[in-house]
Amino acid sequence: MSSHFKVIGLIGKYGDPGIAQTLATMAAFLTGRKLGVLLDEETAATLPGHGLTTASREEIGQSCDLAVVIGGDGTLLNAARSLADFGIPIVGINLGRLGFLADISPADMLDCMDEILAGRYCAEDRFLLHAEVQRDGRVIEQSDAFNDVVVHKWNMLRMIEFETHVNGQFMDVQRSDGIILSTPTGSTAYALSGGGPILMPTLNAIALVPICPHTLSNRPVVVDGDSRIEIVVRDCKKTHAQVTCDGQENFSLMDGDRIVAYKKERLLRLIHPANHDYFHILRAKLRWGSKGE
Repeated sequence: MSSHFKVIGLIGKYGDPGIAQTLATMAAFLTGRKLGVLLDEETAATLPGHGLTTASREEIGQSCDLAVVIGGDGTLLNAARSLADFGIPIVGINLGRLGFLADISPADMLDCMDEILAGRYCAEDRFLLHAEVQRDGRVIEQSDAFNDVVVHKWNMLRMIEFETHVNGQFMDVQRSDGIILSTPTGSTAYALSGGGPILMPTLNAIALVPICPHTLSNRPVVVDGDSRIEIVVRDCKKTHAQVTCDGQENFSLMDGDRIVAYKKERLLRLIHPANHDYFHILRAKLRWGSKGE
């Protein structure tokens, strides 16, 4: 058994009692191997009678060697943002739909965990974006994003107008429904729906993908991952705009607000089974053809 993973944090989909059986099976498996187990306190609130020691996300980050996330990609995104600063690796058990990030099925999870605990696994280091909303020279909101930072209209049919700057250089003024700033991890999420490119997860790159631009020649642009991207909202008095991180954190914007996004210094480690194949996942999730089809 691997000497690296002694205390395991369990995090489940928030407010979903449907994870109870999968979580109980995983907890019994881990405790049966004499490993310490800490259950996320928010998960515990929906699972009475679990009998496990509970802990906050901060306590999990400080005390655990590995976090097992049970749910879908949204659950893993939430866990990634809360644990990124602690350097704790994450493995995902998929109870959702697509499962690009949480890529282990419940049927295979015990066999996969046996392999992972024995040190036979594939690890990937991926970066997050840090986003700030600046108003009158002050940072008024901030958040991390594992998938994407999205500046977008809301509650109105009108487009929004904004300037884009990359590393202090003016790029363009755009009228559209918004723009997606995507990490390679997020390139198979909202950015893909917006016509953006699929980026290999290990690339040091950020995709800027417009959302329904008024100028049809406006196309996705890929910039270096160490770039500093600034979006300045214009003409926002009669429309409404927001910035959203991973589709989960939302901040309202006003005319003149500046959204600054750049790569977070600390990387997040994802753990996959030893036979992990990125292109197999793409074929399966996007229904691409396989050999002989």
